[in-house]
Amino acid sequence: MTSGYVIEPGADLSNVDLSSTDLSGADLSDADLTGAILYGANLRSANLSNSALGGSNLICANLICADLSKANLTGADLREANLYNVNLYWANVAEVDLRKATLLRAYLVGSRLTNANLQGANLTNANAQGADLTGANLSGVDLTGADLRDANLTGADLRGAVLQGADLRGADLSDANLSGVDLTGADLRGASMQLAVRELSDLS
Repeated sequence: MTSGYVIEPGADLSNVDLSSTDLSGADLSDADLTGAILYGANLRSANLSNSALGGSNLICANLICADLSKANLTGADLREANLYNVNLYWANVAEVDLRKATLLRAYLVGSRLTNANLQGANLTNANAQGADLTGANLSGVDLTGADLRDANLTGADLRGAVLQGADLRGADLSDANLSGVDLTGADLRGASMQLAVRELSDLS
């Protein structure tokens, strides 16, 4: 029991306040954390697979190496959260606020990030193969060395993003805003850029 709440798989923790709570290594798989307040919480290496985190407050939370595979985070607030090496495989991250979040080496394969706000986030060496980033705000994002093969970036805002050495083979960049994007060394073979804004700073 933590802060008066039972921490276990399938727990109902909807709308509870767990701000700054140490939940490192906790097993919260299949738990309901809808609307929960987890501001500054330590969820390092926690198991949150298949959990419901829609509308939750995870600002400045520590999610290093956490398992969020197939979790539902729709509309959650993860501003400035640390998601280093996090597992978001097939997770629903639609309309999530990830501004200035750290997602270095994050595993985002098959995840849904439609209309998410990742402005200023760090996704260096992230694996987002096949991810859906339709309409996402990726302005100023660092995607150096990221794997974006077959990702859907239709209508995404990539203004000023850094994609040095990124793998964009087969990615769909139709209608994306690529103004000022740095694509030095990026692999764009088979990528679709139909109607994309192409005022690129570097396309070498």
